[in-house]
Amino acid sequence: MSEGVKEENQLYDEINITPMLDLAYVLLVIFIIMTTASVQGVKVETPVTQATAPLAKPKMRAITITSDGSVYLDAYPVDMATLEQRLAEYKSGNPSLPVVLKADAVAHFDKVSEVLGICKKLDITEVGLVTKKQAG
Repeated sequence: MSEGVKEENQLYDEINITPMLDLAYVLLVIFIIMTTASVQGVKVETPVTQATAPLAKPKMRAITITSDGSVYLDAYPVDMATLEQRLAEYKSGNPSLPVVLKADAVAHFDKVSEVLGICKKLDITEVGLVTKKQAG
């Protein structure tokens, strides 16, 4: 054979990992999208009422009370002291701070009453209660 022609049965010295890296990047992107899509808030079963009005105001804070009595402020778990402290901070930055209270239909009324008491103590007057509109 001539010296300028390579032999076709020559062994490879290195492995091409580009396709494997492409697959790893695609899986990473899918994982990131799926995990951020699943963290949207706290799921509760709201009570049913006759009429509802939309509450869409900027810089609104959401307080959620679950069926087991856990309290969340903007999807972050808080106790009553922390809730009062953070609402006071938000109120100092926005005097007409609107708050939405979203409680599970089977939540204990004492938790709802305690949260409303904190809002009254901090002079938060714009408090909305989230409910479902009754069908029919």
